[in-house]
Amino acid sequence: MDDAEANGELEDRLGEFRSYLRVLAGMQLNPMLKKRVDPSDIVQQTLLQAHRAAAQYRGKSDAELAGWLRQILANELAHQLRDNRRAKRDVTREQSVQQSVEASSLRLERLLQADGPAPDDAAARNERAVQLAAAITELPEAQREAIELHYWHHWTLEQIGDKQGRSKSAVAGMIRRGLKSLKDQFADQ
Repeated sequence: MDDAEANGELEDRLGEFRSYLRVLAGMQLNPMLKKRVDPSDIVQQTLLQAHRAAAQYRGKSDAELAGWLRQILANELAHQLRDNRRAKRDVTREQSVQQSVEASSLRLERLLQADGPAPDDAAARNERAVQLAAAITELPEAQREAIELHYWHHWTLEQIGDKQGRSKSAVAGMIRRGLKSLKDQFADQ
């Protein structure tokens, strides 16, 4: 396969990671920053950068592609933080964002693993994380937001309730139903 064919194949595969990247971007954006920056815009920019750099990509597996895309996403998030805070560029902040994206990816993988062992194969874990990200985007907006705020931003049920105009018990029930829905989707796999 020549370089042009390989680049074309890579570009076809990039779209498969859109939901995964969207969930990771949503997890990383401070809820207050989400008012000014849409995670979908960050994902679009990430995929555009990946498309532009397709000739430089040397990986072979989905796990390597996901890692490469997470790195590009982390860079895009760092640029958004910088642009929105108007602070001087700080390399440690960019590294911190990249580490945070990696940690979110791991939390995403672990969300369904509470009841069972994780697969040892990195590619299988990566594929499951991508599938989970797609499933999370299918949840009703309020459930998805509550799960993101609680598990990735460590908000209390009371804080989420205040933001959504719901009681603490209503938020707990919403999170419980959302997690049950996600676990049910993956129980057969």
